[in-house]
Parts: sequence; C-alpha cells; structure tokens
Amino acid sequence: MNFVDLPDPRTGHIRSRLDCGGPAEVSAAVAAARAALPAWAGLTAKERSHRLLALVALIEQHLDAYVAAEVAGTGKPTADARAEVLNAADVLRFYAGAVRADLTPAAGHRLPGRESWVRWEPLGVVAAIVPWNYPLLMAAWRLGPALAAGNTVVLKPAETTPDTAVLLASHAASTLGAGVLVALPGDRDTGRLLVGADVDAVAFTGSQAGGLDVVARAGLRRVSLELGGNCAAVVLPDAPSFTYDELVGACTYNAGQSCAAPARVITLRSHLDEVVDGLAAAMLARRAGPDFGPLNNAAQLARFDAIVSSSAAGVRRSGALAVGSGETDGFWRAGLILADLPPDDPAVTQEMFGPALTVQAADDLDGVVALANSVPQALAASVWGTAVGPSLRVAGLLDCGEVWVNCHLEQTAELPHGGRRGSGHGTDLSVLALAEYQRPKTVTVRL
Repeated sequence: MNFVDLPDPRTGHIRSRLDCGGPAEVSAAVAAARAALPAWAGLTAKERSHRLLALVALIEQHLDAYVAAEVAGTGKPTADARAEVLNAADVLRFYAGAVRADLTPAAGHRLPGRESWVRWEPLGVVAAIVPWNYPLLMAAWRLGPALAAGNTVVLKPAETTPDTAVLLASHAASTLGAGVLVALPGDRDTGRLLVGADVDAVAFTGSQAGGLDVVARAGLRRVSLELGGNCAAVVLPDAPSFTYDELVGACTYNAGQSCAAPARVITLRSHLDEVVDGLAAAMLARRAGPDFGPLNNAAQLARFDAIVSSSAAGVRRSGALAVGSGETDGFWRAGLILADLPPDDPAVTQEMFGPALTVQAADDLDGVVALANSVPQALAASVWGTAVGPSLRVAGLLDCGEVWVNCHLEQTAELPHGGRRGSGHGTDLSVLALAEYQRPKTVTVRL
C-alpha cells in the first residue's frame, strides 16, 4: 500500500498520513457497492428519500465534526467551512425531495393498438471522483442525484482532503445501508484504478487533463465532467458602484480555488484605468488570513507562482498577508490584480485557481465578447452593467453554461450548473442532474 503525508495548508506541517487505496482496496470498494445495488435500487423513491434525509440529519447533528474535518484538509476559515457543510446538507436534502417529483415523459397511447411508458432506471455503480477545493460540497453535488436515482457510489476524494468523505461514508452506512456509499481515499493512481474498475459510470470534477484521462479510461461508459472555469467578468462602463468589491470578494473566496470564480476581467479600453484602479483598491482591503484561506497544497502553490512569474502582466497592486504565528510556512498568497496582458498570456489562457484577477480591454463590445470567449474553458461568466438591455445582450453572447448579471458565484440546488467546450459536459445541481445518473427504458404493450 502506498502512503502519502498530508500537510496542513495553513502551516505547511504534516498533519497525518494517508493510506492510498491500491488494486485490492479498489476492488473491495466496488464489490461492496455492487452488492448493495439491488437492494438500494429496489427501494421506492419515498424510501430512498427518507434514508437520505436521515443522512442529512446526521450531518447536521455532527456539524462541528464535519467543519473541523473540512478545515483540517483545506485550511478554510471556520465560518466558510461551516457554510459549505450546511450547503452540502441542503443539496442532499434537495435531491431527497426532487427524486419524488415524477418528471418522466408521459405514458400513453403512442402507437396504434399499443400502450407505452418510460422507466427511468439507475446506471448502477457510480465512481464519483471529487476535488480538494470543496471536498464535501462537490461530493454532495455528485452523490445527491446519483444516490437519489438509485445508484450506489464509490466516492474517491482528493488525496489531500479525505477527511469528510470518510466521515460521510461512516454515517451513510448507518442510514443508507452498508455499501451504498463507499469512501475510497487515495492518490491519482487510486482514481485511475477506480475508473478502470467494474463501475457503470464516472462522475469527475477536476482539471481538463484529468478529465481527458478519465474519458480515455472509461471507454463507452457514461461520464459526467466538470473541468474548471477560468471565468470571464465583463465590466461595462455603467457597472454598478459595488462591482469591484463584489468581484474581488468572489475572486478571493476560498483563495480563488473555485471553478466558477471570476478570473478574467474584460472591459472597454476607454474604461480600463477606472476598472484597474477600482479592482486594486478593493483588493487592498482583502487579507489572506482573516478574509480567506491558503492555497490547498504545495503543488498548487508552485503552479500558481509559475503562472504569475511567467506572465507579462504588470502587477498593479496586491492584497496583504495577515497570517498568524506558526502559519508563515503555509501555502498562503495575497490577492493580485494583473493588468496590461496580451490575449495569449499564460495568466489568461491557463486557469490560475488562486486569488488573482487579470484585466484585459478591447476597443468595442464585440471585441470584449471575443476576448471573453477566447479561452478553451467555458464554464461560467458574469456581466456588470446598469442598463438591462446591453447586459442581457452580452450575457446571451457569452459561450458558457452559467452567466450572472451584477453578481458572481451565487448558486443554489434548484439551478443547473455545467460547462461547455474545455470545461466538460454534463449537469450538476437542479432536477436536470438526476438524468445524469439514470437511463430510460421504453416499455410498449400490445392492448
């Protein structure tokens, strides 16, 4: 078995050691989920709903334990971790109800002398591979619809953040049943083994390179991918006064480690200096430490630093570090505003996944939209302007799966979230996500 040391992102010190699942552990996890599948899939929607609600009750009963586990692996401020755990519980509660709202195509008389209807059946055993930026919440996005639809799940958390997955699986065993949700901690090799194992579908949230590897290994099995954002924020000349504070707040939340966080601010050239000055002033008021946490791990820190150092941007101003005693060796970075960038700059074309905003400008609105759509990623974006017509026109021209107007990074279980092009395919959240984990079967009977 392979062992890896897990650091505390706040201090850089080793907090524990992880036993990474190898071939035997992967096989055992999948076998347990496969054995549990007939009984779980055989429950009525009402029965599965009640069991999911029992799991939610346990999460809320042990809220402090979940928050402590999230903080240990991510270094987030406690208030942020608490909000995210409660959000994850809300997602599971939503799917416990959504699965009981029958949204299948109507049955009826479709052929002469025949009666037809459509059964929506679970896919089987789902491998859910989730990242380290929101360990429990990203798990809930995948587990909620998969479990509600009658699948069993093998959950592979990120190498650095296994804590809440293990806790959740222990609570699921007592509420959902043994094997319905199995946690499989490990490294990337563990994930590769899981994708190649006897699973019926793979739900992956992570990098584009990781997603391409999943597709290559999964073959003809169902795959749902959410592969990152590098999201544009289009600031129009009549943007509201709160625009800069809101953008900087969304960019630095979770140290910028959000797939849908704003990353690339784009405006008209005539408005550039005002935008840069507004963002810089807002960034000066945000401090790494009190306001947001560290980057998650040493590899991500090195990647972020490499992109910044290779950029041709001028660093107009940065935020401040305000970490406490003993935390100076952690993975902290202050927020950055990077301006004067060419379209092919590494800070523009690559998703930095850190507390930084790039600023670009074009001569006209068509050029602004072209810059917004110029990168491979197409997950989300925002538009900032007072006039409704122009703002909605730009929103319609942006090629991505989710657009906010005068806000950013605001989501709820009722609204779908998913990417296009380099950001993957598939739907998270909303009732639409249930279809990601079901397959239709048409049944036709001679009358």
